[in-house]
Amino acid sequence: MQILTADQAASLLKDGDTLMIGGSGSGHAVPEALIEALERRFLAQGEPRRITSFHPVGLGDRGERGASRLAHTGLLKRVVCGTLVDSPALAQMALNKEVEAWTLPQGALSQLTREMAAGRPGLVSHVGLHTFVDPRNGGGLQGAPSDDELVSLIELDGREWLFYKPFEVDVAFLRGTTADEDGNISMEHEAVFADMLSMAQATKRNGGVVIVQVKRLAKRGTLPAKTVKIPGMLVDAVVVQEDQPVTYQTAYDPSFTGEMRIPLGGFPRLPLDERKIIARRLAMELSMGAVCNVGSGVCTGIGLVAAEEDVLHHIVLTNEQGLIGGAPAAGLDAGAARNYSAIVDMPYQFDFYDGGGIDIAFLSAVEIDAQGSVNISRFANKLIGVGGFINISQNARKMVFGGTFTAGNLQVSCEGGKLQILKEGAHRKFVSKLQQVSYSGPFAQERKQTTLFVTERAVFCAIDGALELIEIAPGIDLERDVLAHMAFRPVISPDLKLMDERLFRPEPMGLDAVMASQGWPCHPRLAELAGGER
Repeated sequence: MQILTADQAASLLKDGDTLMIGGSGSGHAVPEALIEALERRFLAQGEPRRITSFHPVGLGDRGERGASRLAHTGLLKRVVCGTLVDSPALAQMALNKEVEAWTLPQGALSQLTREMAAGRPGLVSHVGLHTFVDPRNGGGLQGAPSDDELVSLIELDGREWLFYKPFEVDVAFLRGTTADEDGNISMEHEAVFADMLSMAQATKRNGGVVIVQVKRLAKRGTLPAKTVKIPGMLVDAVVVQEDQPVTYQTAYDPSFTGEMRIPLGGFPRLPLDERKIIARRLAMELSMGAVCNVGSGVCTGIGLVAAEEDVLHHIVLTNEQGLIGGAPAAGLDAGAARNYSAIVDMPYQFDFYDGGGIDIAFLSAVEIDAQGSVNISRFANKLIGVGGFINISQNARKMVFGGTFTAGNLQVSCEGGKLQILKEGAHRKFVSKLQQVSYSGPFAQERKQTTLFVTERAVFCAIDGALELIEIAPGIDLERDVLAHMAFRPVISPDLKLMDERLFRPEPMGLDAVMASQGWPCHPRLAELAGGER
């Protein structure tokens, strides 16, 4: 194991190389110093040229850091990732067709690193069928035209599957906290483990070079063996970067790294606005012992509502980065969590997700059509991608989408348990045609998945291939405030109900008592011994 400077590490890349980058989102275990050094080398020397960047998770602060550092003409030939929303400069290059860009399901790419590590031919998965990732709908290609096909449709035992093809990795940029003299890497100050181990294995299997950015060095034999996440036999070099924040937004937070828990009173309380109303209504779908995934955007408020209602201990919140339990962080810290009970490598979290392990998932929806299909991945002038959205939405037993009814400067107020629209949003979300299909309503119905759509003023469910309005907020006029802002007319439930007034009042809703009365679920075999509950 050698100790290099960041510039020396960047000099190892050659023209046409495939670079694999570890980490997640806004600086969570992202080897920023190495990416910055690569950008610095290209701007100074004009090399390397036409490399491929592979990172399962979006990387960046929605500004200049992360993968946006690679957004220079000539540096990249292609990028393969879960999302580009974190790196707008790179997304713009893809929109301009200056670079080949594939945005594929985060879970599929994460699991693919493990397939590559084992030398298997690729990943076979049902995830992505009937979405824009399906080769019949574009195969996930979002940028410049390409002669290559990274996803193909196959049939096994009479069933359709997607086959995700592997890559030959030349260089891996990874990150940990501490490296000992043998190259063993621990991650005690990181918010996530991500895919670091399988990435290192995949790179070594191909004869590539593994470089790990760390915070500090330790003497040989002083790292407890159980803390080592990347064994030294997989590490070629380390780069020491003492200034290594836990996320781009937070220099250090021991609750993100699992070193301490904060009291429930330490969680911030959301103001009573449209976002809290939605988060509260989403939280009403929780049940005792439910295993949940909470997505980004307005859905991150569920954790804060659950803390305010003192029901976090009744449920298991998870995220795709591998965290289990606790409450998800928001903003640029999203992807981290506080007070979690366990953390696993990301490919294994997606194994659990793809196998139907999520009881209920809460994700954002930006465009919704009359069949209950959803677009969150691409718009006329904006390229986002899907992250873990497809893995989660296609496999959760119950899928609940959350978001404001309209977008763009929506303003509301709550008084006396009623909702008033002060200023309508500028953009419709319920549209006649999606620009891209990220979630197929008909495919969900075929799989008999329960699907709800929650907004601050109305709740819909997908039934028999159509959206049905089942709840409306008190104080809201059906024609003026709901139907007038939809491009299609939904089915109106004959049993249309008012949304619960507690959603629109400042005091807690009393979810703790409701959930406590349900009893914790247990396996039927254990129920025979324990009398039905534990």
